Amino acid sequence: MSELKIIQGVFKEELKNRFLCLVEINGEDVLCYIPSSCRLSNFTNLTGKTVLLTPITSANARTKYAVYALRVGKQYVLLNMSHTNKVIERNIHNRRFSFLGKRSNVRKEHVVEKYKSDLFIEDTHTVVEIKSILAFEKEAIFPTVYSQRAIDQLAKLNSLLDMGYQVCYLFVSLNPTVETLKINKEIDEYYRLFIECIGKGMLVKGFKVKMRDFEPVIYSKLNIVNVSAED
Repeated sequence: MSELKIIQGVFKEELKNRFLCLVEINGEDVLCYIPSSCRLSNFTNLTGKTVLLTPITSANARTKYAVYALRVGKQYVLLNMSHTNKVIERNIHNRRFSFLGKRSNVRKEHVVEKYKSDLFIEDTHTVVEIKSILAFEKEAIFPTVYSQRAIDQLAKLNSLLDMGYQVCYLFVSLNPTVETLKINKEIDEYYRLFIECIGKGMLVKGFKVKMRDFEPVIYSKLNIVNVSAED
């Protein structure tokens, strides 16, 4: 990432299209791309905040820059959630992931029984589902709102467990100051499926990433609570 030309700007506003925003760059409002499946305003107010941008090299792109990170105090918090999977993929062979067993053959976005996994470890037939967490309090919650997609994913993971596959549900906080992630019991269907999957052997792990020289790296473990019916 450090090889790319990263520039700085001031965030002005998100537009009705959730993938677009205005960022002031050198005194000019510039249309920029937000690489996120949901509106950033759901997580924090970015207006007037310093952001980092990366150039978009595609000739057919509507914008020249993509929002990459947000300045919070003396550090930056990754906003480009598409980078989360890349960070995990890059580190999957490290010792900190030894709980996954043998990891000689890892495929990204591999389709398993019609389910598109984030990562698939062929050695152990393990499906790895990665969830990016963007929060600015000490305690984060997931999911923050009802998500049919997240429920459908868990239902499919439940079926994969029944078929003999291993599953690892991996939470990754983009903000290293988050201390705890709480699974949201208020979203009944999601929580029921989550606990049912754990009962069938689904691993649940959490990590935090931190920006170093504008590059996201795994920083430490993330504590996760509400991972059993008794919590």
